[in-house]
Amino acid sequence: MTDRSEMFDRLKGLIEPFNKKGVEVGETTTFAGDLEWDSLTVMDFVAEVEDSFDIIISMNLQAEIENVGQLVDAVTKLTAA
Repeated sequence: MTDRSEMFDRLKGLIEPFNKKGVEVGETTTFAGDLEWDSLTVMDFVAEVEDSFDIIISMNLQAEIENVGQLVDAVTKLTAA
């Protein structure tokens, strides 16, 4: 079982290669607004997260995730299942 700060650190590490703008990543960092990711980048990133954690993030869930904190919560929940 991973605690929330560990999960945040792991996901932040996965975000880094996609963080072309060098944005400071925190809980409230948004993917569309702050990181300026387009839909293709989001798809690539989601695939990376799914592979790294051996989970599936449904399209419905993806639509609800707007910032890093929400992603941390979602992945924590999915990996605990």
